[in-house]
Amino acid sequence: VNGVDLFYEQTGGGKHAVLLLPGALSMKTDFGPQLKSLNKELFTVVGWDPRGYGRSRPPDRDFPLDFFERDAKDAVDLMKALGFDRFSLLGWSDGGITSLVAAARNPDRINKIVIWGANAFISEDDLKIVRDVSTWSVRMRQPLEETYGAQVFAKLWESWVDGIAQFLHRPESICVELLPLISCPTLIIHGEKDPMVPGIHAHFIHKHVKGSLHLMPEGKHNLHLRYAEEFNKLAEDFLEE
Repeated sequence: VNGVDLFYEQTGGGKHAVLLLPGALSMKTDFGPQLKSLNKELFTVVGWDPRGYGRSRPPDRDFPLDFFERDAKDAVDLMKALGFDRFSLLGWSDGGITSLVAAARNPDRINKIVIWGANAFISEDDLKIVRDVSTWSVRMRQPLEETYGAQVFAKLWESWVDGIAQFLHRPESICVELLPLISCPTLIIHGEKDPMVPGIHAHFIHKHVKGSLHLMPEGKHNLHLRYAEEFNKLAEDFLEE
């Protein structure tokens, strides 16, 4: 797809095609409960590793200023290559941003989107990110170190932090200017205890995109893993409305 080999997994056989868009680093660690438990009679679910992540290597991951646009194009073209003319998107964190871009750029192909942990711009507060992965818990680090190797993973995370920092104080932001172009039904989910993406971002997107906002009082950044059953029900009900 677009000159690179992309790894994907596909489950279910339903008429409604859904692409899972992971956050930074890897689909393997991001969507286990969704690949396993989303209704396989209603949905055909595709999970993928964006170029340079997980099993979509080579190439090595890089972060040019248009990397969200690049991921959005890869995502849509992957689904086209798999034979899906129209489909929905479930996007977490960076994958939520990519979903917003893809929906704005491809209104004729995207049925609905569900996003959580996403932001359309970067502030100084958003860059208070721990660069040193050695401070992460072993539980968080281990699957990523198994995927990349400890040194590669550490450098990749630092590169991601630098890639996000590019958007600070830039007039074009990440995707603010694209939000009014999103016409498909949109569900924004936000964990009110998310330590990485403050609630201001979910409310900002909700203000500029026609859609609904669902707050999870105990949810953190990985709410779809910690509260997988509740999340899956929310997503299924919205997609089937």
